[in-house]
Amino acid sequence: MKLKNVFAIIAMLLIVLITGCKKDDDITGGVRPNVTSTDPINEATNTTTNSKISATFTVIMDPSTITSESFTLKKGNDVVLGAVEYIGMTAIFTPAEDMAPSTTYTGTITTAAKDDSGKSLAEDYVWSFTTGVTPDITLPTVTLTSPVNNATGVNLNHLVAITFSESMDPLTITTSTFNVKQGTSNVAGAVTYTGRIATFTPASNLLPNKVYTATISTGVKDLAGNALANSYSLSFTTGAALDATAPTITLTDPSNNATGVVLNHKVLITFSEVMNPLTITTTTFTLKQGTTAILGSVTYTGVIATFTPAANLELNKVYTATVTIGVKDLAGNALASNSVISFTTGSTIDAILPTVTLTDPLNNATNVAREKVVALTFSEAMDPLTVNTSTFTLKKGAIVVPGIVAYSGVTATFTPTDILAAGSVYTAKITTGAKDLAGNAIASNTEWSFTTTGTISLLSPVSLGAAGDYVILAKTAINNISTSAITGDIGLSPAATSYITGFALTNATGYATSVQITGKIYAADMAAPTGINLTTAVENMITAYNDAAGRPTPDFLELGTGNIGGKTLIPGLYKWTNTVTIPSDVTISGGANDVWIFQIAGNLEMSSAVHVTLIGGAQPKNIFWQVAGQATFGTTSHFEGIILSMTGITFQTSASMNGRALAQTAVILDANAITKPL
Repeated sequence: MKLKNVFAIIAMLLIVLITGCKKDDDITGGVRPNVTSTDPINEATNTTTNSKISATFTVIMDPSTITSESFTLKKGNDVVLGAVEYIGMTAIFTPAEDMAPSTTYTGTITTAAKDDSGKSLAEDYVWSFTTGVTPDITLPTVTLTSPVNNATGVNLNHLVAITFSESMDPLTITTSTFNVKQGTSNVAGAVTYTGRIATFTPASNLLPNKVYTATISTGVKDLAGNALANSYSLSFTTGAALDATAPTITLTDPSNNATGVVLNHKVLITFSEVMNPLTITTTTFTLKQGTTAILGSVTYTGVIATFTPAANLELNKVYTATVTIGVKDLAGNALASNSVISFTTGSTIDAILPTVTLTDPLNNATNVAREKVVALTFSEAMDPLTVNTSTFTLKKGAIVVPGIVAYSGVTATFTPTDILAAGSVYTAKITTGAKDLAGNAIASNTEWSFTTTGTISLLSPVSLGAAGDYVILAKTAINNISTSAITGDIGLSPAATSYITGFALTNATGYATSVQITGKIYAADMAAPTGINLTTAVENMITAYNDAAGRPTPDFLELGTGNIGGKTLIPGLYKWTNTVTIPSDVTISGGANDVWIFQIAGNLEMSSAVHVTLIGGAQPKNIFWQVAGQATFGTTSHFEGIILSMTGITFQTSASMNGRALAQTAVILDANAITKPL
C-alpha cells in the first residue's frame, strides 16, 4: 500500500472518531451540560408581560459564566436590557422593563455557559415565546406537598417537597422563606428549587416519632414578583424506619410498543411515588430516534415527568424513551434499572380538543360528604403542568376554597385544605388553561355545582356580661414591659393596683389613666363601686369561659391535629383536646353575624409575624377562643377575637390584636397594640 494512502486512511479514521463523538459528550471526558427546561417554554404564547425568564440546567453551573453575555433576550434583532442571576441550577433573566405585548422574543444560552467542572454547553440553546397583552397579577399557590399535611409514619430519610401552581423565582426560595421545625427548633438543611418544586433536604435523618412542621412564607414569589397570598404550613409525624424501597414506573404515555402516535405528542412517565425533581433532567430522561438524540425539555410535577420535544416528531418513525437509574425518590433511592419504552409515530397531528367526561360529585348532587375530594375525568391524558390550582378551582359563592390539586392518568383531584361547610353550595371549575399532551386546550370552561350534607351551624355568641366592658381583664396581674397602645378599659381583680405595672398611672376617683391607654384603668382596691363592678366582671368572665368550653357537638374535631396554620376557618364550633399552634397565616371567613367558638384543652401558640385575617364581614366580637392553657402570641403577630384563658395571656414584642384579652390569671404586654372590637 502506498504511503499516501495510509495517511489518507488515518485521516479518515480521525475524522470518523472526532465527528462520531456524541454531541452531548465532552471529548475530554464526561457529559456536557444542557438546558433541561425553560420558563416560558419554547413557542409559548400569552406569556405575561411582567415575567422574568428562567432556564434550568441539567447540572450545577459555574455562576461566573452565567452572565448577560451568555444569557440574552432579544425582541427581533434588538437586545433586551436586563440583569442575569444564577442560583441552584437555574439562571434568571430580569428585563429592565416590562416586555411589549403581543411580541415574539428569543432567549439564548450560549456555549460560554459552563458547568462547575469547566465543560460548556455542546451548542447554543435557543427558544422563542410570544407575549400576551396583560401583566401577571395572579398570586401563586401551593398545589401539592410531600409528605402531605398530617401524614404519619413518614420515613426518617424523607425530604420535604413543595409544588407550586406556577414557576417561582428561585432567588426567593431559601432557608429563610422555606423552613422545617421540630417543635420550636429549626431543622438544619438545604433548600433547592427546580421546575415548580422547592425541596428541603435535612442535614441529617429526621428523629423517630416526632412531629415536624414545614412552612413556606409570603417571601416566596413567582417570576412576576407576586407573593403567595398567605404563608403555607404543613405538619407530619415521623415513623421509626428509613425508606429503602426503590421507586418504579407505573405508567407511560405513549405505552410501550404503541403505534400511530401523533407527531405533536409529549412523553409522560408516571412514578410510584414522589421523586426528587433535581434528578429528573434531559440527562436522566432522554428520547431518541434510532441513535439520534431528540432535543427537548424535561419537566416534573406530582409523580409525573414530561419530555417535550423541541419540534414535532417525524412521521412513521420508531422512537425510544429512556429513564435511567440516575432518577431517585425523595429518600435517595434510585430506580432498580434503566427503563426503556419504544413507540412508532403515525402521520397525523393531534388537533382534537379534550373534554371532561365525568365529574365527582355530579352536577347538582346533594348530600355530598363534607370531607369530599372533588374529581374530574378527561377524555384523554393531559399535560400535568396545566392541571393545577389556577385551572382547577373550587368556590363557595365568591370565596375561593384552598386545596391541593393532583393529576394522574386521566383524572384530576381537588382536595380541600379544610372540611367543607355544612349545607352549602360549592362550584367547581376547570378552565381552558388545561391542555392535553399535544397542547390542545379543553373546548370551554366547565363548571358544576353540588350541595354538602348537614345543616349550617347557627351558634349563638358567648355572653360576656360585664366582662365585655374591658379590652383586658385579669385576676392576678397586668404587666406592661414596654410602651403599648391600648384602646378600651382594662381591669384587674382581686389583685390590687400595684399589680398593674408599666403604664405610669395617673390616679383619679375609682379609676386611673395612662397615656398608653385610650380608656380607663380599674383595680379591686380603687374607690367604690369599682371593686364590686370588677367582682361581677370576673364572675361573668368565668361564666363565659365555662359556656364556651361546654358547648356540645363540635362541627370540627381535632382539625389539623392542632396545627391550623394556612387554614381558612368557616363559622362553627371547633374542638381540640390538646395544644393548638398557628405557625402560618390563618383566614377566618364568614358574615357579620356568624359565630366561631374554638375549644382548646391545651395551649394556644401563635408564631412570630403570623397574622389572623378576617374576610367576608366576619367580626372579632363574634370569635371566641376558649383556652385552658397559656395563650402566647409571637413578636409582630396579629390576632383577632375574644380570648377566654383559664391561665395566662402573653403578647410578645409588637404583637397586636383586635378583640379582648380575658385571663383568669395574668396578662403580659410588650409594646403591643390591643384594640377593643366594635
